[in-house]
Amino acid sequence: MTNARSAELLEQPREAGSPRGFGRVLIANRGEIAVRIIRTLRGLGITSVAVHTPSDATARHVVEADIALQVPKYLDIEAIVAAARDSGAEAVHPGYGFLAENAEFARRCAEAGLVFVGPPPAAIEAMGDKIRAKATVSAAGVPVVPGGAEPGDAIAEWADFPALIKPSAGGGGKGMVLVRSAAELPDAIESARRTARAAFGDATLLIERYVENPRHIEIQVLADTHGNVVHLGERECSLQRRHQKIIEEAPSPFVTPETRARMGAAAVEAARAVGYTGAGTVEFIVDGGTGAYHFMEMNTRLQVEHPVTELVTGLDLVELQLRVAAGERLGFGQDDVRLGGHAVEARVYAEDPARGFLPSGGPVLVLREPATTHPGAGGPAGPGARAVVRVDSGLAEGGVVGSEFDPMLSKVVAWAPDRDTALRALDRALAHTAVLGVVTNIPFLRALAAHPAVVAGELDTGLVERALPELVPGVGVPEEVLAAAALVFHAAPPGSRGGDDPWDVADGWRLGEAAWTTWRLESRDGVHAVQVRGLPEKSAEVRIDGRDVPAAIRANGSGLAVTIGGRTGHYLHARQGDTLWLGRDGDSWAVTRHLIGDPGDRPGAAGAGDGVVRSPMPGTVLLVKAQPGERVSQGQPLVIVEAMKMEHTVTAPHDGVLSELPVKPGQPVGMDAVLAVVAPDTAVTSEEA
Repeated sequence: MTNARSAELLEQPREAGSPRGFGRVLIANRGEIAVRIIRTLRGLGITSVAVHTPSDATARHVVEADIALQVPKYLDIEAIVAAARDSGAEAVHPGYGFLAENAEFARRCAEAGLVFVGPPPAAIEAMGDKIRAKATVSAAGVPVVPGGAEPGDAIAEWADFPALIKPSAGGGGKGMVLVRSAAELPDAIESARRTARAAFGDATLLIERYVENPRHIEIQVLADTHGNVVHLGERECSLQRRHQKIIEEAPSPFVTPETRARMGAAAVEAARAVGYTGAGTVEFIVDGGTGAYHFMEMNTRLQVEHPVTELVTGLDLVELQLRVAAGERLGFGQDDVRLGGHAVEARVYAEDPARGFLPSGGPVLVLREPATTHPGAGGPAGPGARAVVRVDSGLAEGGVVGSEFDPMLSKVVAWAPDRDTALRALDRALAHTAVLGVVTNIPFLRALAAHPAVVAGELDTGLVERALPELVPGVGVPEEVLAAAALVFHAAPPGSRGGDDPWDVADGWRLGEAAWTTWRLESRDGVHAVQVRGLPEKSAEVRIDGRDVPAAIRANGSGLAVTIGGRTGHYLHARQGDTLWLGRDGDSWAVTRHLIGDPGDRPGAAGAGDGVVRSPMPGTVLLVKAQPGERVSQGQPLVIVEAMKMEHTVTAPHDGVLSELPVKPGQPVGMDAVLAVVAPDTAVTSEEA
């Protein structure tokens, strides 16, 4: 299926672009990476071809591409190959995720006469299988982490703890499970195998000795088809949670020039060992005390964090991928690679840190992203440069963040001549980022980037988990947010004409009598009684839960200026029915008129006193672990919900009988949807009495 614009372009004759022979390139991906690839294609004068599923028909990458074709799924190899042929594309760029490391996809592209912008299928297979990859690089002299693998080793009998279980065909931290004792092993294997089968189509697992609190450092490599292989330095990726990277930087504050040379040489040898071509990343686990490093895996694709390498080298990795795929030489050697300044990247996710980082979702009501800035004379790596901000984003205002794809929304990247300045520039950029309608991790990212250990460069993969209490914002909502919400509702009550604009009321401000109007407002920390009297744009009287709060509100460009007790805050805002979203300094809050009745009836996650078990996130029911009528114990798993490739186990809030189970595997559920009801077990209660 094509849109009118795409159909018009498809009728036009193709023109050979640059790199040589590529006039059209299909992007077999979506979101921010598809938008980022389109940017380079446009700069090279190459026509971009996007693919999209029916639910992604209005996504940003579709709108920005020159041609857009519909496919059933992003994992449908035959449909994507057919789209490439139908569009007249000469090459296919897979981005990362989806089919990027699928050797069969690379083969099908070749069979269809299409250039796959990536390594040969044999290299993908050799490095995509972690078991085979370790054997291959070990034979090339690269140190590896001790471990075992299926089918030759019985990982169920592993006895060296702590240990890490991984899907052999996996990546991105998905399916990895940390095991600290033999008692945890059976459940860990079951969970890892289930995730491996669902995410990668291969349930084979491996197990490795877990190195406590190491640094995670990776080397970017590039190889052409003429035997030239170079590395572009390292990236520090130690700031992780649940094996998922959060903030990355280049260069590493830990790596010395001598260590960089040694690790870089090892990465180059790993790439040569499998006949690698294109851009790839060799990942190492590094002992922060001794500096000893061990090969972990090689990602045979572009990495999410590639922008930090681009900013410190001045190279466009997507352009280099295209040139290598077109048969061109790299044009530079190892001695030509120079690293200048420092770059830091933060991943913005649709997730709620206050709820255990559960995936979130919803419509993008208001979107504000910092403008990309440009360096001074000499470019990012040259003299005279100043701080640079770059945003790689797949978001568009009016779009919807659903639960079927990865929760990463965008990447905010900052470059500066030194690390301290880069971290400060990143913080400012995050503070100027707002996504109203979707809960994000931006406040968490700001807190992490400002943490003393991060500022000092004292990083390891366990730092985030240890510092979580300091980094995760509480569920409390600032009183100025509640006051602002009440003033907006007071100026333009829900149901009045005017929608989102509190000043667009048909008959002006409603003064009424000198009496209080009470708004019962529900936020993530409960229901509050907020009373308002007077003119909101001047000096309204506001009471929050019985406390007097002097407040005023006025229009301020595209937002609101709210003054509470003499202090003014500037907010973006958007109305969604009875819910008002307010955003400031990268944070956002949803405040809803309370309509349920009693504050105790407010929907919540599992553990409610009434025995109603609700979904903690929008997603799909993956497994049902109990049946109606079954007696269950507090904490017993009842339902597993999956969203954005993350599993969440919902448990029984108390002992009792599972009286209702209105869901089944494969069923989509919304946030706070009822999954089960656990009634008190009266028989047990009477016996105990």
